[in-house]
Amino acid sequence: MTDQEKVLNDWEYMYQADTKGMFQSLATLAGQCTTACWDLPRNIDLPAVEAISNVVVTGLGGSAIGGDLLRIYCLDKCLVPVVVNRNYVMPEFVGRDTLVFAVSYSGNTEETISSYLDAKKRGATIIAITTGGKLKEMADGDGATVIPVPGGISPRSASGFLFIPTLRIMEKLGFLSGIAEEVEKLVDHLKKLHENLKPEIPVEKNSAKQMAMKLYNRIPIIWGSSGTTEVVAQRWKGQINENAKSPAYWNVFPELNHNELVGFKFPESLLKQLHIVILRDDQDHPRVQKRIEISKNVISKSVAGITDVRASGGGLLARTYSLIYSGDYTSVYLAFLYGVDPGPVEVIDYLKDELAKN
Repeated sequence: MTDQEKVLNDWEYMYQADTKGMFQSLATLAGQCTTACWDLPRNIDLPAVEAISNVVVTGLGGSAIGGDLLRIYCLDKCLVPVVVNRNYVMPEFVGRDTLVFAVSYSGNTEETISSYLDAKKRGATIIAITTGGKLKEMADGDGATVIPVPGGISPRSASGFLFIPTLRIMEKLGFLSGIAEEVEKLVDHLKKLHENLKPEIPVEKNSAKQMAMKLYNRIPIIWGSSGTTEVVAQRWKGQINENAKSPAYWNVFPELNHNELVGFKFPESLLKQLHIVILRDDQDHPRVQKRIEISKNVISKSVAGITDVRASGGGLLARTYSLIYSGDYTSVYLAFLYGVDPGPVEVIDYLKDELAKN
């Protein structure tokens, strides 16, 4: 047994060293999704569907990824565009015909607070999704709807609480349908996946631990596909950054075939430190699937390794979250291989403290 295997098989130690409860958050993700789906406030004041011409989700980091998931989910199901805003101000088109989801787990994200005020000035309908903070205070004062989110976990661990309510509200407006049935499939699949990925499952039977070992002392490059796995690729990158305190990068097919693929010649020594993870879904465009296979042939001799990770489950939400769940677990296991607690993010805390001085 290698030293890496010994670390990842010592599940009692990992639970003890996980001071922010990242494993607990992963274990309860199915429950998050159930709660977020069925415990939505009944008194949500929504405009008439014909009054909404566009939807904007404004947020940052773990609070914004749900907006990207909503955008992808709505691509072939919703007649109005869904845009994600990661800025201090709103896009120019935002106005009285815009529904804005202002999402901040803490309620104190300065960019989200600024964009909330901009949306308010423009007369948009605003729904705040938050645990509290200044965002809740402003929304309550303005008579805007607030979707309360339970506190006590990291924002990046709260995707069920931050994403599922946006789906349900879009359904209430009439833009989507069948959300409850999809969430039920998602919850059932997450429970099954948890039994295969949790810390108690040894390396030889745990695909997330195996993936973490492949990425250990390597630079992960995560590739997804436009319209299916692009957001998940971004999620993998962010989770590796925050949990494993490690660099990671992402891109999407087919765009990367028009630029990034050319860059696998030099420097040869650096390229040998790259491990490519390709997120696959049966719903990827047939031409994209062909591009993936050709691309693997192009770079296979230049990089340390290439691993395909395939979506599983029935329904778009289950397939998407099967990949998210795998990446989340992988990032936490990678943290322990590096000997670091996955929970704290001191650099982000320092940045916020420095910004607060001015």
